[in-house]
Amino acid sequence: MDLDMITTYRFARTRGDLRLRQSERFVAGGTWMFSEPQLDATGLVDLTTMGWPSLEANDQGLRIGATCTIAELAAMPRRDGWTAQPLFLESATALLASFKVWNAATVGGNVCRSFAAGAMISLAVALDGVAVIWTPDGGEVRMPVERLVTGNGTNLLEHGDVLRAIELPAYALRGRTAFRKIALAELGRSGAVLTGRVDDDGRAVFGITAAVTRPAVLRYDRLPAAATLRADATTVDGYHTDPLGAADWRREVSAVLLEEIRQELAA
Repeated sequence: MDLDMITTYRFARTRGDLRLRQSERFVAGGTWMFSEPQLDATGLVDLTTMGWPSLEANDQGLRIGATCTIAELAAMPRRDGWTAQPLFLESATALLASFKVWNAATVGGNVCRSFAAGAMISLAVALDGVAVIWTPDGGEVRMPVERLVTGNGTNLLEHGDVLRAIELPAYALRGRTAFRKIALAELGRSGAVLTGRVDDDGRAVFGITAAVTRPAVLRYDRLPAAATLRADATTVDGYHTDPLGAADWRREVSAVLLEEIRQELAA
């Protein structure tokens, strides 16, 4: 889409270039930015010229640059011991997108847009992802992605904040994982995305996304009983109704699919 309100376009190459004017907005892949009118913006600042590495793996885990494309993440070579890595591709395929979008859309953009069905939010929540945020005053803030996203299309980022990276800790990447998603149409946007993880110490984490307006995370010292998981899943706040599914349907399918995940992880 032509954005006829945009009169300036800057390429950011240093942190100083990231100081936004009031009517400027950041852009990376632009798959959402150029999909509809942006009436409150007159200028764009391109983050892809910052030169951030897409993927940095070390003993502490994985640092995903905000400008890393979904295609790059999905195609990352397998690393020994990272049993959770199949979630990269599984989460990417939960995104309703063509291969063209995969090769342009960024991990950071998907998180910052903060739609309920954000596939990279599902991944980050499943693996205890931490958002690394650069603030306009030169500082840096870290917070769990599950807390950063506050609603369907809303988050805690202030004007001028830049999502620099998502960090996935090594202990989560070593966990055993399971994944489920469901949509009303075969090629429709996800109505519910469910994840589960069991760590080396036996702790269990279950994530509910897409079905709820903001991520819901259920944590246990060990795999819970079926009745406990169902009760916790059905009482989560935020199940919502839209053309992609009714709230009561989303609540029920989330409970059913989480039980499938629990059984898979227990096997």
